[in-house]
Amino acid sequence: MEVAADAALASAVRSHTVSVTQVVTDTPFGEVVYHLVARDGAVAFGKGKVPGDITFSQSYATAVDIVMGRLNAAEAFINGNVRFSGNHEKVIAAQPLFAALDGVFTRVRARTTFD
Repeated sequence: MEVAADAALASAVRSHTVSVTQVVTDTPFGEVVYHLVARDGAVAFGKGKVPGDITFSQSYATAVDIVMGRLNAAEAFINGNVRFSGNHEKVIAAQPLFAALDGVFTRVRARTTFD
């Protein structure tokens, strides 16, 4: 619902094609893997890995700290807390898409708890 209703994201996804897998280790549920695919003007999220351009990996503690605003994502990446594999050029090219997604995630974070 958040994704479909966001005008900035709808605009950004029209000009970007990228597949991202996110791996979060050491969660209370074991390893959690999910993905984002932006293609043909649409964005889809789902469970599991997709063959794709980019994979980000981090621990549950790091993921929660980023979501809660206690740790800057770029800083976590530079410090090695978030690991990256894949096509660096795709990451750079997709920055407008990621920025638009941040607006959606900001609204989702506001109602997310980690109890």
